[in-house]
Amino acid sequence: MKQHIISIRGARTHNLKGVDVDIPQRLLTVITGRSGSGKSSLAFDTLYAEGQRRFVESMSTYVRQFLERMNRPEVESIDGILPAISIEQKNSVKNARSTVATATEIADYARLFMTYCGETFCPVCGTVVKKESAQSVASIVMEKFDGERIVVLAPITFSDDTRGEILMQLIKAGYYRAWIDGAIVDLKEHDLSGHTSAEIVLGRFAIREDERARVVEAIEQAFSISRGVVTVLSQVGEEWKRRRFTYTFSCDTCETEFPDPVPHLFSFNSPLGACPTCQGYGRVIGIDLDKVIPNRGLSLNERPIAPWNSPGYEDTYEDLEKASRKYGLRLDIPIDQMSPEEWELLYRGRSKWYGIKGFFEWLETKKYKIHVRVKLAKYRSYELCVACQGTRLKAESRNVLFRGRTIADLFSMNVGAARKFWELLPMSLGEEKMAGHLRREILNRLIYLDEVGLSYLTLDRQTRTLSGGESQRINLAAALGGGLTETMYVIDEPTVGLHARDSERLLAVLRRLSISGNTVIVVEHDPLIIAGADHLIELGPGAGELGGRLIFSGTHAEYESGRTDSPSEVDDEDSKPVGIDSPDHPGITIRGAAAHNLKNVDVTIPLNALVAIAGVSGSGKSSLIRDCLYLGFQRTYRGASSVDAGKLAGLEGVEQIDEIELVDQSPIGRSSRSNPATYVKAWDEIRKVLASTTNAKLNGITPGMLSFNTAGGRCEHCQGSGVVEIDMQFLADVEVSCEKCLGQRFTEKVLKLTYKGKNVAAILDMTVDEAIRFFVDRRAIVKKLDSLRSVGLGYLRLGQSTASLSGGEAQRLKLASFLTGSERAVARRLLLFDEPTTGLHSDDVRQLLRTFRDLIRRGHSLVVIEHNLQLIEAADYVIELGPEGGDGGGYVVATGAPAQLAANLASVTGRFLGRARFTPRPAQATALESQLTPD
Repeated sequence: MKQHIISIRGARTHNLKGVDVDIPQRLLTVITGRSGSGKSSLAFDTLYAEGQRRFVESMSTYVRQFLERMNRPEVESIDGILPAISIEQKNSVKNARSTVATATEIADYARLFMTYCGETFCPVCGTVVKKESAQSVASIVMEKFDGERIVVLAPITFSDDTRGEILMQLIKAGYYRAWIDGAIVDLKEHDLSGHTSAEIVLGRFAIREDERARVVEAIEQAFSISRGVVTVLSQVGEEWKRRRFTYTFSCDTCETEFPDPVPHLFSFNSPLGACPTCQGYGRVIGIDLDKVIPNRGLSLNERPIAPWNSPGYEDTYEDLEKASRKYGLRLDIPIDQMSPEEWELLYRGRSKWYGIKGFFEWLETKKYKIHVRVKLAKYRSYELCVACQGTRLKAESRNVLFRGRTIADLFSMNVGAARKFWELLPMSLGEEKMAGHLRREILNRLIYLDEVGLSYLTLDRQTRTLSGGESQRINLAAALGGGLTETMYVIDEPTVGLHARDSERLLAVLRRLSISGNTVIVVEHDPLIIAGADHLIELGPGAGELGGRLIFSGTHAEYESGRTDSPSEVDDEDSKPVGIDSPDHPGITIRGAAAHNLKNVDVTIPLNALVAIAGVSGSGKSSLIRDCLYLGFQRTYRGASSVDAGKLAGLEGVEQIDEIELVDQSPIGRSSRSNPATYVKAWDEIRKVLASTTNAKLNGITPGMLSFNTAGGRCEHCQGSGVVEIDMQFLADVEVSCEKCLGQRFTEKVLKLTYKGKNVAAILDMTVDEAIRFFVDRRAIVKKLDSLRSVGLGYLRLGQSTASLSGGEAQRLKLASFLTGSERAVARRLLLFDEPTTGLHSDDVRQLLRTFRDLIRRGHSLVVIEHNLQLIEAADYVIELGPEGGDGGGYVVATGAPAQLAANLASVTGRFLGRARFTPRPAQATALESQLTPD
């Protein structure tokens, strides 16, 4: 059978050097290579861009005007391309209403399921509320009162003014009898003066099967007369018992009416279902007492109440002292040892003493002053909505239950627990007929979420709080749940943030996607995914201008046969500290960490070493390092009372360091004028060099004129950004190259200035590696640029906007900036990193490890949250959390050197250490790189 292929010829997008390659359809293809080698240029900027462009071009002219026009990528030809879907490694969701359930359409199916299968319970009576019909009421009556005598009544109401007319109409219609005061009376003879209600008798029956038709008819008449209500009397001995039925949606016992269950009733995005107090957000803004009183171990004499310590409010303590003498409030004991009565007095006040609560209520009346609004914002935070208890839904929505659970209960489950619930859910034949297909759709999506390693996420988790890797796998699960075929999926490093254990399951999901008839193209560095690919493509051999060439295309077996091995460890093994397990080794101890899912753990982190924090996704790594260690340090030792630190008992040993710095993956900035050269201060040195030339001095060009942040030499039309934004009114704004400077950022006078034959625009267009060779005789410039190369960013262009960088690139750029100024300022730092290997090839990881070792030699300590086995194996000490994610995590599973974890049967990470080979470098790559690299 002939294999269908996607044929690419002459791809020259970005740094691609006329790449010719064939990609098999309906198989899993992995594109790998060093960072900056052209992987994304081939996968996204060439393949996906062309697939999307052709899709848009296939539509009508009317539709195309509302869609983004995509330029044709620089490629000679692409044949066999399929409709394309891109799943990138970023989280662009900012909406607080978006959750895991809504992003995967689980919420839509669950709302329909609750509409059809949910039961509304009256919160007063606890009985099931049903909308009855004449047939359903007759069935209940025939079953419940079999063999008994009953009376069917239609209740009516009237006023003194309408009584006569209503009774006359009933008599004319043939209804003569009514149930009044426990007896049947004749309406023509009985005086109903003073009565405002009556129950019309529709029939008396001895319940037998042959009477069903008459019973149904009587109930229908009762519904018609009383507008939807019927009362059935049954005689027990001398007493009559009554049962009320209604075809309106109300309680038969207390007559409370309820809204009909419709899908919008279960949506917090709809006014019909959203809690009116919090508008469907689940939280309301309020005063954060942890910010008001940062340290509850202090007594009131030590002035622990932060907002009262500013000069304008110090007299509040005088009022407190008066209240303490009057009401017996002790000022010399720690706040956390106060009695409940004392705390109530401090917080709520009494009589003329206003308390903390009254103080903030008074501030609310002064909000027209700017400084008061600033002060209030400093001590505010979001807290759980009391009205809906964080469920986001109205009480009417929470009255509907299925198997004892509300829809909020179903969404509060994590993916793993929800999968078990829906898998093992027993359903009646009627329920299966009505909603069996909805259950299958929900379960299908839960299975995919579980298999891509997100079992720890709760379904009501806000999408905007997810990491880039988690968001990407959410989108992947949503795409899989859609069941598309004959589609090309282009996926960017789906293993980011994923433990090696879950990478195996992700590989199975990717293969299932290809087996379904889709072409799956994955940009990836993970050895496990590479080994499991049907087809493998490597680009390289280097980064930037040294990349963009096809190194290998074929099966993994062919790839292995042509590979050269090199040591997987960093070169300076001897630099590892000795005796790190010794009690005398310096370290910082976190006591009683209980943020999020942490289970009150104590953890000691060795200093002067590279410490890896490992564990499956959701095990509590970020909660321990970011929330407890970093934010706890900032709050307790740096006076940052406004930060939301994680719950912990305390930090010990922090006096051994001077500062803790967090180098995370948060964006650097959105300015198009910010770039790698300016971020590490290399551009300042380059401007000095250019301004020192003879031509610059003759033409009066100063270093300031070579800045695109100040007027003078920059192009004022685009203000030095090289692009201008066009307002498309009803469409999204479009960025185009500046027509004045043609994207070169500077005026013609500045652009005429050259150094070694290159003008300022050409220098900005150089990669970091090229610039180092160009400025080889300028030590100050090379030193700053070398910090970028040392963290694996040698392929970035000097003028590339920092807004275009990935999370991993942004983090390494921050590290490079720190390296350029690390000789000054604080001597002993504890540096915290969150997955710095994101997007790095094994060769780049090796270079990053050398940089880390250099930092340790300078006296710093490093803590790295990481899943990359190559980095974990090279660490001095590993702390593993787990054993699972979410509620199943939060414990310390294992600690010690990597070799100790590998021998520890309880360690999930230890099972994978030593298995993977991190140097998949074909011999031809090494040879080609040596040819291309200049001496």
